[in-house]
Amino acid sequence: MLRYVFTRLIYTVVVILGVSLLVFVITHVIGNPVNVMLPLQASEEERAQLKHQLGLDKPLSTQLKEFLAGMVRLDFGKSWWQQEPALQLALRRVPATFQLVIMAFTVAALISIPLGIIAAYRPGSIIDRFLTTTSLVGVCLPSFWVGLLLVITFAVKLGWFATSGYGTYRHIVLPVVTLAILPAGHMAQIMRFSMLDQLNQQYVTTARAKGLDEATVVFKHALKNAATAVLTMGGMDLGRMLAGETAAVEMVYAWPGFGSLILETIARQDFPLLQASVFVVAVIICLINLAVDLSYGLFDPRIRY
Repeated sequence: MLRYVFTRLIYTVVVILGVSLLVFVITHVIGNPVNVMLPLQASEEERAQLKHQLGLDKPLSTQLKEFLAGMVRLDFGKSWWQQEPALQLALRRVPATFQLVIMAFTVAALISIPLGIIAAYRPGSIIDRFLTTTSLVGVCLPSFWVGLLLVITFAVKLGWFATSGYGTYRHIVLPVVTLAILPAGHMAQIMRFSMLDQLNQQYVTTARAKGLDEATVVFKHALKNAATAVLTMGGMDLGRMLAGETAAVEMVYAWPGFGSLILETIARQDFPLLQASVFVVAVIICLINLAVDLSYGLFDPRIRY
C-alpha cells in the first residue's frame, strides 16, 4: 500500500505541474492585463512602463523559468490586484469555501443515501418514483437560478434568511441548500442503481436463505458493496464543488469564498493570483482522488493495493 501511495503522490506532482504549466501558457498567450489595468486613453509609453513593472516584457522562456522556480518554493509572487502574496490570498479564501462545501455535501449525503436505499429496496413504489423524478430535476436545475429563486422567496419576501453575507446561520442556510441540490441528485441516483444491482445478486439470496435478518442483509452486505459507486460519485462531486462549482453560488450570495475569488481574478487578469489559485485547486482535487481510491479497500475486501 505504501508503494501505491508513493506512486500516486508522484502522479499528483506531475498532474499539478502539468495543470500549472497549462494555465501559465494560456494566461500569457491569451491574456493582456495591461489593457485591464490601464484606461483606454493610456499612452503607449505608460503601457510599456506597466508591462516592464509586471515583468511581461521578458521573453516567455524567462518568465516560465521564474514561474517554475517560484512554484517549487511555493512563491507565486504578489497579486497585481491586491499587492499581497498570491498564495496567501488564495489560501485565505479556502476555509469559507470548505465550510460551505462540507456542510452542503453532508446535507446531500444524509438525504440522498437513505432515500436511495429505500427506493432500491422498494422498486416501483411511490418513494422510488418520487426519488427518480426529484433527483433528475435536481441534477438539471442550474445552481445560480436556484440560488436566485431561494433569495427572492425566503430572503426578500419572507425575510427568514439574509440575502448575502457571511457569519451566521441566516447567511449559510440558503447557500448550503442551493449547493446541496446537485450532489444530492447524483448520489441518490447512484445509490439507488447500485443498491438495486446488489440486492439482485446471488450472495444476497444466499444470505437470506441462511436466515439472516433483512437489516443485516441490506446494511451489512449489500450497502457495503454498493458504497464504492457512491464513493466515486461523491468524490467527483466534492472535488468539482471545491474546484469552482461553488463560484456561481458564492457570487449570488456574496460569499467570500474561493470560487468568487477565481472569478474576480479572471476578470482582472491577475496572473500570479490566478496561478496560485489553480495550484491550490489542483492540490485539493488530487488529494480528494487519492483519499477516495484508498477508501475503496475499506468497503470492498477484493481490492488490493
